[in-house]
Amino acid sequence: MEFNRINIGVIGCGHWGPNHIRIFSHLPGSSVLMCADPDQSRLESVKNSFLNIQTTADHKAIFNNPDIHAVCIAAPTNTHYALAKEALECGKHVLCEKPLAMKPEECHELKDLAERKKKVLMVGHIFLFNAGIVWLKECIGSGELGKIHYAYSTRTNLGPFRYDVNALWDLAPHDISIFNYLFDGSPVNVSARGQKCLGESHEDLAFATLEYPHDILANVHVSWLDPRKVRQITIVGDKKMVVWDDLDNIGPIKLYDKHVEKTKKFYETYGEFQLLSKEGSVMIPKVGASEPLKKQGEYFLSCIAKGIAPEVSDASKGLDVVRTLCAIQTSMEHQGSLIKIS
Repeated sequence: MEFNRINIGVIGCGHWGPNHIRIFSHLPGSSVLMCADPDQSRLESVKNSFLNIQTTADHKAIFNNPDIHAVCIAAPTNTHYALAKEALECGKHVLCEKPLAMKPEECHELKDLAERKKKVLMVGHIFLFNAGIVWLKECIGSGELGKIHYAYSTRTNLGPFRYDVNALWDLAPHDISIFNYLFDGSPVNVSARGQKCLGESHEDLAFATLEYPHDILANVHVSWLDPRKVRQITIVGDKKMVVWDDLDNIGPIKLYDKHVEKTKKFYETYGEFQLLSKEGSVMIPKVGASEPLKKQGEYFLSCIAKGIAPEVSDASKGLDVVRTLCAIQTSMEHQGSLIKIS
């Protein structure tokens, strides 16, 4: 089916919903016809900012509207599966915020349903549209870093606190999706520890170690209970090293010409080789300043218009992230046991 204009319905008007409304209202080729949220105050806020958008407390009004071609789901995590399933069954294309669901089998079901209905199902792994992350992918692919030894991410702040999921399910999907993208696959096993500092219901911090093929270790640190807001990734190769800082608007990427060399000279005192650190310059490449949410929205619309499945953040990649999250959660519940991922 060809569209002159793709009409969008947005479900959820909390933190991310209004951002999606803004993006799809301003992108050429799309418009937002309706938004839904059970909170009347949120709907009033949307009405004040977007005068022409219909609002409703019942999301089914969006599914039953024949003029709406696609649905953006920005509702609480535990509703993603049911809403995405209902939207696909009603013949709508779907952009669902991360994570796609809470169970791998739910992701499988949504993936199969989208294929049967011939509808686009895309997951909002927004950092895959971040110019800095795309630069990292190209840098790794070029071989400039050499063999990757390890990587680690830090995603911390004092809040905001959530009550539907823990800090792992809230924050770690970003870093898992990034590492899967950078390393062309999913981890083979994980181990993790978490802690419930502020209450008994949800872990508010987690440390997870992910082992990827080719002996790459990645560590993920997420926390709602930290004195600083940090959004960083460090990647260490045997030729060069790189740091990405999403909060650095001037130079988010710093490429370090540093590595370790082995000398083959014989030293009677401590072995037949010596490790020597090699220090070099630090380069700050120019990275574009495009808005990732806009790039994501453009890509979603393009996939619908062309009738193709998204490659960047499709249901399969959403499934990989959820499978990894479930394995990490299991490890945390078993005091850090190593959990293999099939």
